[in-house]
Amino acid sequence: MLTGNKVRKLEFLAAEALRRECTVLVTAGALQSNHCRATAVVAAQLGLKCELILRGHEQELSGNYLLSRMLNAEITYVSRATTGDEMTVHLADAEKRWAERGEKALTIPIGGSDDVGIWGYIAAVEELSEDMHRNDLSRAAIVHATGSGGTQAGLNAGILLHEVDADVISYAVCDDKAYFNVKAQEDWSNLRARRPELPSAPIKTLTNDSYIGPGYGKAGDEIFDTLAELARLEGITLDPVYTGKAFHGLITDLASGVFASSASDIIFMHTGGVFGIFPHASAVEAALGRV
Repeated sequence: MLTGNKVRKLEFLAAEALRRECTVLVTAGALQSNHCRATAVVAAQLGLKCELILRGHEQELSGNYLLSRMLNAEITYVSRATTGDEMTVHLADAEKRWAERGEKALTIPIGGSDDVGIWGYIAAVEELSEDMHRNDLSRAAIVHATGSGGTQAGLNAGILLHEVDADVISYAVCDDKAYFNVKAQEDWSNLRARRPELPSAPIKTLTNDSYIGPGYGKAGDEIFDTLAELARLEGITLDPVYTGKAFHGLITDLASGVFASSASDIIFMHTGGVFGIFPHASAVEAALGRV
């Protein structure tokens, strides 16, 4: 149940919690948040308590929400319309509540995307550079889905720090490219503030916001058709919230010649999220009848 980019970030976030002698992990996200489910798994494995602040309300158990409940996380429900800034306030309030109970909580932002969490993908780029060298890949385009910005910041920081000849192409699943370009730079700036020995240069960010569709957690038929076809052809499962949108964007852009001017190898980063497909079973069933 520890899958994709969330566990890479949590490797460093959980280490920070243990370093601070915290007894609780508190984080936030959508009802079907992959990050929240993964945080609950990590807390259970480390013997820590866990509180998840979820946008939504109690409903039929499925996907990540079912797993979060199975993992015995305490769940606080807030409005679906809760903004990121409002969620930051909820996290701070939760930290105070736990302190009143004699517990020390580490509050983790949405997606685990902060100056600690991005180390997960700085380390991933180090691994990737070794794989590229081993397979004689050069001048790569690294493609992935971006939702809270931490993976995007980490990949771009890793490219800079490990001097990898690659561009990171980030397909947005919510918000626009201006937001993500700023968010990634902020995460990098915050990390440099903690680690002044790091390079002062800004990271490079390339965000494509053309395939968000109806909004976060929502997808059109074309996304589900892509998921069904890829599963049948390659045995690879993606989800309609994150990886499905990025992969659909990639193959659409390939077909229209967006990558034609580049001699790059293309590396698609599968960032997990497969449990998020189960609440969309009816849309998947319809796609199976079309492809």
